[in-house]
Amino acid sequence: MNKKSNKLIVSLILMMIMSCNEPETIVTDYVHTDGSVTRKVEMKSNESDVKKRFKISDIQIPFDRTWNVRDSLGINTKGDTTWFRKAEKLFKNVGDINLTYVADSGCNKEISRHAGFKRSFKWFNTGFRFSETIDRKSSFGYPVSNFLNKEELLYFYSPESIKNEKEAGRDSLKFRALSDSVRRKTDKWTARNIVSEWIGEFSRLTGYKTDSGMSVQTLKSRETEFANIIEKDDKELDSLWKNGIILKEFIGEANAMKYGSEADSALSIVTGNFLVNFSDYSLRIVMPGKLFGTNGFMDSSQTLLWPVKADYFLTEPYEMRAESKVPNKWAWIVSGFFLVFVLTGVIIRVIKKG
Repeated sequence: MNKKSNKLIVSLILMMIMSCNEPETIVTDYVHTDGSVTRKVEMKSNESDVKKRFKISDIQIPFDRTWNVRDSLGINTKGDTTWFRKAEKLFKNVGDINLTYVADSGCNKEISRHAGFKRSFKWFNTGFRFSETIDRKSSFGYPVSNFLNKEELLYFYSPESIKNEKEAGRDSLKFRALSDSVRRKTDKWTARNIVSEWIGEFSRLTGYKTDSGMSVQTLKSRETEFANIIEKDDKELDSLWKNGIILKEFIGEANAMKYGSEADSALSIVTGNFLVNFSDYSLRIVMPGKLFGTNGFMDSSQTLLWPVKADYFLTEPYEMRAESKVPNKWAWIVSGFFLVFVLTGVIIRVIKKG
């Protein structure tokens, strides 16, 4: 789990957000045509203490005693025990799911999540769209797509199982190089976001002052410069910030003296936005009918899968969506009868004329 420290936020974030991810959790939403959703949760834990195992406060999604629960265990060849929990609950609509998100007391309660469902009638087919969305945490950051190309973006959002498979496969050198490229570019993305977020919060706290060296435009013009400093030297940043050296360089000595408290407050806000207390999990969605649109991945069971990680919703909403359609059999039958009726009328008319 995330732990705050006295070190400057940037040195923490560049190490990336850490999470214990216990228990290991997969959530599956079975979407029904009437808008109801059967949610199934599969959890795995190596925690030997029964009081700590599957604690509600440690579970990644809203969970309570109203779920149908089945527990089991497995012992490997080394004698190590793994505990499993499968739970299921029927929600009558996405509104019920969203109410649980609002009242969540689990380990991911700090993030804002909501589900959506839409049904559309198109005569021969009825379309369905289901989504789970996590709202962005920061206010002034940049989308990761500004830093990664299409291939890198696909890799960035891919489940770990797919990444591991590719890095160990035939084109392992290519994908290891891709992995290194994504890591370097996301480091730049993170550093740039830290500076941008601080500028935004600092400008807001100071009322968007136009003092010399204090306008938003002036600060933004040096954003890349200071992001590069963060990337190259994160060891001395804490002392440089505390001594006011960085701030004086950024906004000038007079402004640093005048707005020091606002600068520290802005840094505290950035800390709260970036140090997300979050435990990863995976989401699956099973749609009614035939799938025709999604931004997810197919897992080994040919089920739609999304990894859910903190950096995915840091600077932009993270939407996991799926679209499907179910044929309206009655519409096909009615259309068939109508076609037969029209053809019969045409044939009768031709016979009469003959």
